[in-house]
Amino acid sequence: CIFVCVCVCVCVCIVARYSYLFAAVVGKLGKITDTFTTASGREVELNVFSEPENVDALDHAMESLKKSMKWDEERWGREYDLDVYHIVAVNDFNMGAMENKGLNIFNTALTLAKPSTATDTDYMRIEGVIGHEYFHNWSGNRVTCRDWFQLTLKEGLTVFRDQEFSADMWSHAVKRIEEVRGLRGRQFQEDAGPMAHPIRPESYIAMDNFYTATVYTKGAEVIRMYHTLLGEKTFRKGMDLYFSRHDGSAATCDDFRQAMADASGRDLTQFERWYTQAGTPELLAEGVYDADKKTYELTLSQSCPPTPGQPKKEPFHMPVVVGIIGKKNGKEIVPDKLCELTKEKETFVFKGINQPPVLSVLRGYSAPVKLQLEQSDEDLAFLMAHDTDAFNKWEAGQRLMTRILLDAYEKISDGQPAPSLPSNFVDAVRSVLTGTGSDMQLQALMLVLPDEQTLSGSLKVIYPEVLHKARVHVKDSLSKALEKEFREKYAELSTGAPYELTAEAVGRRKLRNLCLSYLVALKAADSTSLTNEHYKTANSMTDKLAALGELVSLPGGERDAALTSFYEDANGDALVINKWFSLQAMASTPDTLENVKKLTQHPAFTLKNPNRVRSLLGVFGGNMHIFHADDGKGYEFLADKIIELDTLNPQIAARLLGPFGLWKRYDEGRQNLMKKQLQKVLAKDGLSADTFEVASRYVQ
Repeated sequence: CIFVCVCVCVCVCIVARYSYLFAAVVGKLGKITDTFTTASGREVELNVFSEPENVDALDHAMESLKKSMKWDEERWGREYDLDVYHIVAVNDFNMGAMENKGLNIFNTALTLAKPSTATDTDYMRIEGVIGHEYFHNWSGNRVTCRDWFQLTLKEGLTVFRDQEFSADMWSHAVKRIEEVRGLRGRQFQEDAGPMAHPIRPESYIAMDNFYTATVYTKGAEVIRMYHTLLGEKTFRKGMDLYFSRHDGSAATCDDFRQAMADASGRDLTQFERWYTQAGTPELLAEGVYDADKKTYELTLSQSCPPTPGQPKKEPFHMPVVVGIIGKKNGKEIVPDKLCELTKEKETFVFKGINQPPVLSVLRGYSAPVKLQLEQSDEDLAFLMAHDTDAFNKWEAGQRLMTRILLDAYEKISDGQPAPSLPSNFVDAVRSVLTGTGSDMQLQALMLVLPDEQTLSGSLKVIYPEVLHKARVHVKDSLSKALEKEFREKYAELSTGAPYELTAEAVGRRKLRNLCLSYLVALKAADSTSLTNEHYKTANSMTDKLAALGELVSLPGGERDAALTSFYEDANGDALVINKWFSLQAMASTPDTLENVKKLTQHPAFTLKNPNRVRSLLGVFGGNMHIFHADDGKGYEFLADKIIELDTLNPQIAARLLGPFGLWKRYDEGRQNLMKKQLQKVLAKDGLSADTFEVASRYVQ
């Protein structure tokens, strides 16, 4: 690499071409260079720039870019149109990345990677985001948005494209599960709060506040529903038509929908409601089996709760993919069947059902809805074992776990002892844990309990300390019931193999680290020593971080020594130090808030770096039972920091308000404490438009 002072500037000035992003970068940067030969034989120069000290961590970004260019040609027929493509990664950047034509600007958190500093998740996320910004060359740059209200046109479509790219590179099942976990953990929260908005918003004060999970991830789900309704071949035909019609112009969401309608010959008028109506729809599924007629009648009903400005909703055009499995032999009777629900209530009849059926509904999570379906614990355990749809196999486990967790929550809330775990649940988890499937990432995900944020969406009134106790109880009980199996699986996976970034190696680390987490939950005599040994022998950041993540909630000398060692080993690496801050902000110990306050005074902390702010303050706000302590000190601390940050960085300040958004869902005491802090933020002289818009809508 040659370290020089460079100026990189790309300006596309072509007749009838729209441009909404322009970038010029000037600085002392290092770089790596490569080339890519397009399908038509053109050679494209590729450069990835960053500060000189970061150059040794740029190779993965370059490889990800080349994979993205090849995949977009093969999957969608989209070839790059310029002779040069630049990526510049900088340490101080508010966003994740930006798709400026031919010159992408990236946050180093989404560019730099090497085994000693980046986790497996980092590697995969970097690959996905590099792909996302490259795919914008067509879905965002060559065809751009007519106005900001159409933002999901480029972002929802491009998120769908990057999701498909990552699925093809790694595991379709695991990628789909991770997408839905993110949707439920973040986007469903937006839909349930005062900032709820359609994927195509109708108004805004600061557009920065609408770079949201709704516009991005729910927008991607809407694109995925086109794909489900039309099928791969027709969807590709619609994509080709959309790009050919609108290349070089500024388009709208309606233009995309029309292209899909014209390519398929279908009326997609009703489908527009996904663009105009806010909120998470609820899908009720009810089935009746007639053994004499050998039929199964499935009745589907839909509704959508009121959201700000939208008290009544019209029915959506909803794709519901269904399968039926025979209860006697565990074999699939009905493979994937697409049921199109367009009314409030419709019944679908399946014939030739010659044995009692078990329903597998919403396969692949074919629509972004909340499913209501009465199934016994026995049926859910059956689906965990026999469902042929990987997503629904995982989903059955999540539904069973959620049922058990919420039962524990109710018992603890009522002052009763937490219940024992049902034996069929323990047996189902044992079967997953001891299984020998080829996808260990999927195996690990099936053993992860639903998180507290997701569980809170099922509660009328949220008591975070009770929810935390319920989850801890279930995890502890499961670890005790399956201690032998967890220890055996952990030993089996502790091969000492050298680091590799392959699907198999990633799955092995994921499953081994999950076993460690359950073994720590045992609170056995060797829990701390086992975790400490795991940390000391780690040959990757993935394993090291997994161990330290457990140690930070185990007060004592080992925790302090490991944190000191981790910080010293970072040797000033900004992204590693961000991890050090985040781990401590997520600790489950009573002193977490006081420790976070001390960390804001640490020499390495600054409010001027967005990544550093997110790593400490943003993560603390997501530490649900600590942030929502009933004394309100967490609220006061974060509100004070938001007020301080608003002058420096209004965009980040506004985003940090997120944990206050659902204040009306909590008990009365917490409601009053949170509302008081929101009012304090609004009382700040000179409050930015970004922060004002969010805080004022929250407090209404």
